[in-house]
Amino acid sequence: MTRTKDSIMDVLATVSLPDGGDLASRDMIRALKVEGGVVSFVIEAPSPDLAARMEPQRHAAEAAVAAMDGVEKVTVILTAHGAAPAKQPPQLKVGGHAKPQAGPEAVQGVSNILAVASGKGGVGKSTLSSNLAVALAKQGRKVGILDADILGPSQPRMMGNDTKPRTTPDGKAMVPVEAHGVKMISIGLLIDPDQSVVWRGPMLIGALQQLLFQVDWAPLDVLIVDLPPGTGDVQLTLSQKTSLTGALVVSTPQDVALLDAKKAIDMFGKVGVPVLGLIENMSTYVCPSCGHEAHLFGHGGVRAEADALGLPFLGEIPLSLDVRLAGDEGTPIAAGEGAEAEAYARLAAGLVAQGVA
Repeated sequence: MTRTKDSIMDVLATVSLPDGGDLASRDMIRALKVEGGVVSFVIEAPSPDLAARMEPQRHAAEAAVAAMDGVEKVTVILTAHGAAPAKQPPQLKVGGHAKPQAGPEAVQGVSNILAVASGKGGVGKSTLSSNLAVALAKQGRKVGILDADILGPSQPRMMGNDTKPRTTPDGKAMVPVEAHGVKMISIGLLIDPDQSVVWRGPMLIGALQQLLFQVDWAPLDVLIVDLPPGTGDVQLTLSQKTSLTGALVVSTPQDVALLDAKKAIDMFGKVGVPVLGLIENMSTYVCPSCGHEAHLFGHGGVRAEADALGLPFLGEIPLSLDVRLAGDEGTPIAAGEGAEAEAYARLAAGLVAQGVA
């Protein structure tokens, strides 16, 4: 005998719910169909939480209807009304004006902060930052890199990771992405790569504060901060808002670069940041075909300037097409082997020996 919808609802009224009532009296039955001996219906709970506890009731309803005379097959689906999407952590908005600070603050979980600076652009400061970070990581240090060139970020390309960073569950900090054993954060991870950042000084300062203090860096032995060229808002903010272990000043050998490097050194002196030493980048070019050594930008000028200023000379980094190609491809040359990687390894080892990385 084929059962009617009313008789099936009478049977479902016998199935009690975990929070009281039954399937019929709580009006949870939807899409009830009776086609000969085949019965199907949906149990729609009022909330996902209740639905998660109703699997026993689904089985009981199915069994009760299947036991009725004339019923050959029963299909029961359990769902929830207005099932909520998975809860997402609140998103951290980067940008906005600077927040007041009483004085320099430590970056939680970071032992040393090294600023990589130059007086002018084009001397390879960002390339040196990424390679130094990777070289330090290869020597067993826990390393992070902060791309502080807010208007011209390049570290996502050089480190080969443009993934948007996650937000911590409480929505108060970003989780840095990782590449080649190095944690990284950059404004370039948060905007379209073809989009320009058109911000005045207060916005730059606010963004740098967030990239310093609202990132889950810990634990790090050293945080490398890749600064923009010059002696402006970002450099001053970094010097005043946190306690730097020191600055590394990068220059090519020619006089015009050294003139600006000396201005960067003077700026750090005025804000009380120790200059740990000078690095000569693009120092020597060795022809890959014949082995001839050439000094396209001069040679030894940075060492001579370091001596004149009474500052440590930290080393020479060769000029190499392979360094540029590796950076463009997202795998810093320090991650591999060869003369260029060894130059960065020596620089990293010297900083570790000094106890600043």
